[in-house]
Amino acid sequence: MRYEKVQMATFLERPNRFIARCRMFDGSIQESHVPNTGRCRELLVPGCRVFLQFHDNPARKTRHSLIAVDKDGLLINMDSQAPNRVVEEALLDGSLRLTREPPTLVRREAAYHDSRLDFFLQAPGEQVYVEVKGVTLEEKGVVRFPDAPTQRGLRHIRELTRAAGEGCGAAVVFVVQMERAAYFASNDDTQPEFGRALAEAQRAGVRLVARCCEVTPLRISLGQEIPVKLGQG
Repeated sequence: MRYEKVQMATFLERPNRFIARCRMFDGSIQESHVPNTGRCRELLVPGCRVFLQFHDNPARKTRHSLIAVDKDGLLINMDSQAPNRVVEEALLDGSLRLTREPPTLVRREAAYHDSRLDFFLQAPGEQVYVEVKGVTLEEKGVVRFPDAPTQRGLRHIRELTRAAGEGCGAAVVFVVQMERAAYFASNDDTQPEFGRALAEAQRAGVRLVARCCEVTPLRISLGQEIPVKLGQG
């Protein structure tokens, strides 16, 4: 996944979850859209370096989107739309394999009972439902999800557990939107119920995958796999 017209700026403040005020290279102050509704308090620290994508669209309320932040030399992608796109690219080019044989069908936004899951994969003798979660919360090399309670995410995990119980394949892909991390853990301090649901899903046969990403100001792609350690967080 690539970005165009990216500019470096300095983050000043986030008056609400949708807007960041940033100082541009020429000294001007611009309001930018934040395409991530998570808290991100450990990332968006006043004075940190950020990267903004310029949109040449006069109909937009803001002309920039905040797509990445530099956290002590570690570049972290902030775009909540990126994880699904990089997973789709990896499923199609084979760098992410969630079926025994290459899938003959990769479909986004798959209905399952009362939910819509991110992907449905079909391969010879297999049908697999996949949910994708973007991860930006990092502390001392450990990445965690979620950074804020998510009832929607909890429902999706339970639906995947149900799918596994009904004989379907099921997987959760945690897309770690940075280049390196020691391991992934559920954020039990923030939402212990999510961690319990994730452990139950794993016991039911849901595959849990965590992959870091290769991140630059201009692109993001799926990178190396890291361990998933439940009950660590």
